[in-house]
Amino acid sequence: IQVSLDGLSFCTSDSITKDILELHSVSFSNYPKQFTIENCLWKCFMDFDALTAQYDSVTVLHENNLSTFVPEPLFDENFKGSYLQYNTKVFETDFFTFDSIKNYELVHVYVPYVNINNYLIDQFGSFEYKHFGTQLVEGLLKTTAKVATSIMYVHVAGSHFEIVVIQNQKLQLYNSFEYHDANDFLYFILFTAEQLHLNPNDFPLVLLGQIHEGDDLYKKLYAYVRHIQFIEAPESLKGINASEYRNFFTLLRS
Repeated sequence: IQVSLDGLSFCTSDSITKDILELHSVSFSNYPKQFTIENCLWKCFMDFDALTAQYDSVTVLHENNLSTFVPEPLFDENFKGSYLQYNTKVFETDFFTFDSIKNYELVHVYVPYVNINNYLIDQFGSFEYKHFGTQLVEGLLKTTAKVATSIMYVHVAGSHFEIVVIQNQKLQLYNSFEYHDANDFLYFILFTAEQLHLNPNDFPLVLLGQIHEGDDLYKKLYAYVRHIQFIEAPESLKGINASEYRNFFTLLRS
């Protein structure tokens, strides 16, 4: 289950065959404005029988921008909140946790949605949870060849997008941006490229998430960046088309 303040998506699979059984996405904007996040979750569980079934294991991905990556050698578990104070407003009452990406010596520090976890505990009992960005970065690191060229990945959601830059299977940059239109989208991508000294005529840009060829975001980007492609689905994922793989990348890589 991947959950944010704007919506929820979920994927179920057979633990033996690994076949994908269910794949759905729900926008909370379809619910009454007075609904709290708990009300929205309750409505999802009412509408989808798959969410009330019994499972061998459950993983929850928290999707927010309250996070930062830290090189493992520089990480001290006793000061988790201090790493976040440079890019988000934090409070003493916040609960901080972290995910480790062992093979890449990365630690992802973040603030999970405690109220969402509490609601899901009542539904599932115990479960594993991590940050959506951890799943995104780890999945991209594992699927990116070890090349000297910097590759920019852009994962698009309804009101925000993430930029991940990888070189030689090492994370160069991870950041999340809010956008309102295609101009915002283009600006943040070109600004990031400029800061990393990436020439829009040279570097490869790979798209995933809620974007497709021909929409406003793609057309605006295509006018300024030469080498654009969509992430490709592996052949091992049977029954999943290219669009579903892009839209549900983090769930399908869980």
